[in-house]
Amino acid sequence: MVCGVDEAGRGPLAGSVFAAAVILGDGHGIEGLADSKVLKPERREALALAIRSQALAWSVASASVAEIDKLNILHATMLAMRRAVDGLQHAPAEALIDGNRVPPGLPCRGRAIVRGDALEPAISAASILAKVARDAELVDLEQVYPGYGFAIHKGYPTPAHLAALAELGPCPAHRQSFSPVRQYLNERQTRLW
Repeated sequence: MVCGVDEAGRGPLAGSVFAAAVILGDGHGIEGLADSKVLKPERREALALAIRSQALAWSVASASVAEIDKLNILHATMLAMRRAVDGLQHAPAEALIDGNRVPPGLPCRGRAIVRGDALEPAISAASILAKVARDAELVDLEQVYPGYGFAIHKGYPTPAHLAALAELGPCPAHRQSFSPVRQYLNERQTRLW
């Protein structure tokens, strides 16, 4: 059995980084699998339901903002991917990883595939599950920290998000190790002196 693995949320300034692992199996019958970035949100949601109900196994995991700030985004992403593979109820013989790196410590052999989310259906499925889970977290964060627009921009450094950061300052959901957030933290500390 082979699983596909992908992440969502490396570039945003806020929220966890998510990863998913999916074992589809032969004849999975899920039509329209593609890289989550090219799918409309409604289509991603519909495909996520199909994946969760028809895949042989799936798992979604994350690395927190604190882990991102402690480890850096690359190592936190690798940690989330390993957690996703570890969370599968069936152990895969191989993990196909989107990108050019294989997370260390996988319970099976791994193979990195650049642009794998557009080439391998199992990686596409993982991409969709990771993106849907991450988007849901950011919608929830909007309720906890209103005013930042997390439900709209999903933590990415859009002009609206940067304007909210300038006005409100960073909140606990922001990645303090990321340059724009660190800049606003430094500015706020300077103003306090």
